[in-house]
Amino acid sequence: MPHFNLSIFTPFGMSKPIGKKIMRNLIGFGVGALLLSTSAVQASARLEPEQELARIVQGRVAGKPVDCVNLSRIRSTKIIDRTAIVYDAGSTLYVNRPRSAAGLDRWDTLVTKTHSSQLCSIDVVQLYDAGSRMWTGSVFLGDFVPYKRVR
Repeated sequence: MPHFNLSIFTPFGMSKPIGKKIMRNLIGFGVGALLLSTSAVQASARLEPEQELARIVQGRVAGKPVDCVNLSRIRSTKIIDRTAIVYDAGSTLYVNRPRSAAGLDRWDTLVTKTHSSQLCSIDVVQLYDAGSRMWTGSVFLGDFVPYKRVR
């Protein structure tokens, strides 16, 4: 086993070297803390797709599904892996569960070609992976379910 010496530097100069036993304890503690912190972050970051969708619409009530949404109202979109696309229209979130949702990946970019000012359930959305610069597929939109906050 290699020999390590760790010294602590203070404003008044260098202190005495710390012994091997203390050094091993410090290294073990540091590695343990690092492992615990990364596993906690990974566990909290990776919800199942349905759980993630439930978290997003929490505190909202589903309304009657609509065929189209006005594109000018959409502020942002979020892809829920293999499940849905969430369109944020301010006070309303529209959840669309495409008929071919298995191809949805949260890292893809949505590319939609529309012929009007609305996005409708008959539209096809193409998926583009900016990292690989490749088209990864397309999805056929379904109805848009509006979710509004409970008052």
